[in-house]
Amino acid sequence: MIKNKITAVLGPTNTGKTFLAIETLLSFESGMIGFPLRLLAREVYDKIIKRVSVDKVALVTGEEKIIPSNAKYFLCTVESMPIDKNLDFVGIDEIQMCSDQERGHIFTDRLLNLRGQKLTMFMGSNTISSIIENLEEDVEFIKKDRLSKLSFNGYKKISRIERKSAIIAFSAEEVYAIAELLRRQKGGAAIVMGSLSPKTRNSQVELYQSGDVDYLVATDAIGMGINMDLEHIYFSNLKKFDGKKLRRLKLAELGQISGRAGRHINDGYFGTTGECKDITPEEIELLETHKFDEIKYIYWRNVNLNFISKKKLIQSLEEKPSRAWLKRIYECEDEKVLKYLVKDNTIKIEDNQSEIKLLWECCQIPDFVKKSYGNHLDVVKSVFAFLKSKEGKIPNNYMKKQLSNLDKLDGNVDSLSNRIANVRTWSYVSNKSNWVDNQTYWVERTKYLEDKLSDRLHEELTKSFIDKRASVLARGLKQDIVFETKIIDNENVMINDQFIGKLKGLRLNLDFKIGALDTDIKSLKKAARQNVTPEIINRIENIISKSEIELKDDFKIYWKNNPIAKLNYGKDYLAPKLDIIVDDMIENFERKKLSDFLIKWISSKILNDLNSLIRLKNIDNKNPKIRALAYRLYENNGVVKREKIKNLISSLDQSNRKILREIGVKFGRYHIFLFKLFKPKAVELRLLLWKNYNQNYYDLKPPKFGLNFIESDNLLNQEFMLLCGFEKFGNFYVRIDILERLFLQIMKLKSENNEIKLLPEMLNLLGCSKNNFLKLVKMMNYKSFEKNNETFFKYHPKKIKNKIKDYKLKDNPFNVLNQLNIK
Repeated sequence: MIKNKITAVLGPTNTGKTFLAIETLLSFESGMIGFPLRLLAREVYDKIIKRVSVDKVALVTGEEKIIPSNAKYFLCTVESMPIDKNLDFVGIDEIQMCSDQERGHIFTDRLLNLRGQKLTMFMGSNTISSIIENLEEDVEFIKKDRLSKLSFNGYKKISRIERKSAIIAFSAEEVYAIAELLRRQKGGAAIVMGSLSPKTRNSQVELYQSGDVDYLVATDAIGMGINMDLEHIYFSNLKKFDGKKLRRLKLAELGQISGRAGRHINDGYFGTTGECKDITPEEIELLETHKFDEIKYIYWRNVNLNFISKKKLIQSLEEKPSRAWLKRIYECEDEKVLKYLVKDNTIKIEDNQSEIKLLWECCQIPDFVKKSYGNHLDVVKSVFAFLKSKEGKIPNNYMKKQLSNLDKLDGNVDSLSNRIANVRTWSYVSNKSNWVDNQTYWVERTKYLEDKLSDRLHEELTKSFIDKRASVLARGLKQDIVFETKIIDNENVMINDQFIGKLKGLRLNLDFKIGALDTDIKSLKKAARQNVTPEIINRIENIISKSEIELKDDFKIYWKNNPIAKLNYGKDYLAPKLDIIVDDMIENFERKKLSDFLIKWISSKILNDLNSLIRLKNIDNKNPKIRALAYRLYENNGVVKREKIKNLISSLDQSNRKILREIGVKFGRYHIFLFKLFKPKAVELRLLLWKNYNQNYYDLKPPKFGLNFIESDNLLNQEFMLLCGFEKFGNFYVRIDILERLFLQIMKLKSENNEIKLLPEMLNLLGCSKNNFLKLVKMMNYKSFEKNNETFFKYHPKKIKNKIKDYKLKDNPFNVLNQLNIK
C-alpha cells in the first residue's frame, strides 16, 4: 500500500463508515481511531477486545486510560489521541466536526497534522469533501450510500408518537420535561445525553434496547455514532444554544440526527413534535436526499504555541491561519480561563517556559459542570498551585477532601448529575501523568465513585421517568390516555410497572388488593384492558392456528395450563355443547370465531378417538336388523351383553355381521362390543362425555390401564364399569375383551368330553389368583374339579324353570324395528 495514503469515507449516517474503519484498523499491525465522544470510544473498545487480545488494545480518553504496555490498537477521544506515536493506521470519525464552533480546531489539527504510516482514514459527511480536497495530498474518496430510505413523517403530538421513537431536545431541562410527559402518556422513556457517564448511558440504552420502554429522549449527542433500534426521530425544537447564542440547527446537523432512524436496511422516518416549528418542503427534500451545503471553512487554532511568556502564549493562540478555508476559532474555554488567570492578581505566574506550559495544561481541564464558572476557575487555580509548588503534585488529603464531598448517593437527578460531573473533573486530573500522589489509587477511586454514582443516577432516572406510580396512573386515566401494558411470564399484567392482575388463558383476573393504586375498580379495569384486549385476540389467533390445546378430566379445554372452554351437556353425549371462558372485553365476533373453532376441534377429537362409535351412530344401511343392533350398541355406549339381544343376533346372517365387523363390532361369547373403544384414549373420552351428558358421577374414577381383573368388595357402578370395559361377576370385574380372549382359549383347549384343563396362561391373561379364577368360572356356569393332581373345569349351564319373556313378543320395539321395511 502506498505510504501516507489518505482515504476519505464520506456519506450520510447509516452507511457503515465506522464499521469499515474498525475492520480496516484490525487489518493493520497497529492503528488508532479518534472518536467525537468518550462513550463511542468505550463502545468500540468493548467490541474490539472481544476480537483481539485485551493486552493489545488501549482506551484513551480524558477521564479513562487503559494503556497496556504492548498496546497495538488505540481507541481515543479526538482530544486525547497520542500524536507522538508511529502507527500504521489512523482514523478520525465524524471529521465534519472540523466546522464545530467549540471543538472544531481539535478535529482540524488531526485533519491537517495526524497521519498513519500506511493509511489515514477520515470518516464523515459528504459536506467536508471540498475541504479534504484542499489538503493537496494523495486522497482516495469512497462514497457511501445510505442502506435504507429516510422519509419525513410530519408533525405528531407526543401522545401519538409511535414506539421505537426518539425525541430530540437540546437542554437537560427540555429532556427531563419531555421524559416526564412520556412517563405519563406512554409509560416511560430512556434518556441519552452526552453529559451522562458511559455507564449511565449504557444502562439507559439497555432499558430501551431490551424493550422495557419504547421511547427515547436524547440530546443531539445521539447524532454521533450511537446505533440503536430506532424507527422514528422527532425534533421537539430546531434551535440550540451553542455556547454563545441560540441558533437554528444547520440542515447538515438535522440530517446527522435524523439519520439515526432506520438503521442498516430498515427504513427510517423523521418528523416534528411539541412546539417545534415547521421544516420547509425544500428542507425536507434535502434531508431525504442527504444533500447539504458544502462546508466552506473549518475552525483552526495554532498548535505551535510559544511558552516563553504569558503574552507570547496568548499571541500564539491568537495567530491567524494562512489558508483561506481555515478560520480562527475564538473564545475557546481554555483560552478564557488562561486570560482570566493571567489577569488574576491573587495568583503568581512566572514567565518561564515550564510554568507557562504547566499553566496551559491546567487551563485545559474540562468544565464538565458548566453551571458555576467560578467553581471551575477555583479548581484550575488550585490544581495549578499544587503542581507549581515544591512538592509538584496534588496531595492525597486534598483529593480525599474533594471526593468525600461527592461520595453521596442521596438527591435527585440534577444533584446526582452534578456530582458525577465533578467526579469527572477529578477523574481527568487523576489520569494526567504525575499530577497526583498515588496516581493508581486515585484513578481507581474516581472510576469507582463515577460508576457508583452512575448506577444511582440510572436508578433515579428510571424511577423518575419510567416508574409507573399510582399518581401517574390516576392522572392518565382521567385524561383517557392509553398506557403501556406488559404481560410478564405470559400471565402477570403490569401497568406502568405496577402489578394489576393475572391473565389466565383468555380471562383477566384483576387484583383488587393493590394499595398503591388509589382508584376505583372501573378505572383499574379500563387501564388494565386497554392493551390486554389485543393480547387476548392474539392468543385466540394462536390457539386457532396452532391447536395447542387439550381436554382434561374436569371437562375443560386447556391452553398452556389455563382453561379456555368448558363442556356442557348437549342433545346426546357425543355432541356436547361448549361454554368458552373468555374475558367479557372480547367482542362477539372474536368469541364466535373461538367457539366455532373449539366446537370443530372437539367434534374432530370425538371423531378420531371414537371413530367406530360415530360410524355406528351414522350407519348408512337400510337393513332394519343392522340398524337395530347399531342402535342398541350406540345407546349402550358401544357394549351390550349378548344374552340381552340374542334373538337379534341370531337373526343376522354372515353378510350382516361382516358389515358391522367392518365398522369395528366384535361378536363375542359374552358381549357384542366395539373393541377399539377399550383403548385408553377412547375410554377416557367416553367416560368424560358420559359424565358430562349425565351431569353426574363426577367422583367415579376408571381402573388403572393395564388391569384386566379387579376384586372389590365395594359396590361399584355397574354401568360405569361397563363403559370402562369391565363386566361384573359378583365382586369381580373382568375386562370384556380379555374375557373374550379367555373364552377362545377355553374353546381351543376343550376336550371331547368338554373338560378344560386350567393352565397358567389363563391366570396370566386375567392377572388373578387360581382361587379367584375358579370363583369366576363358577359364576360363568363352569364347575371345577381335580383330576390327576390337575385342575379342570366344565360348562354346566343352569336350568331355567320359568321361560323369560324375550324380544319376539309383539310389544318389543326392536321386534317392530325388525319388521320395518325401510326403502
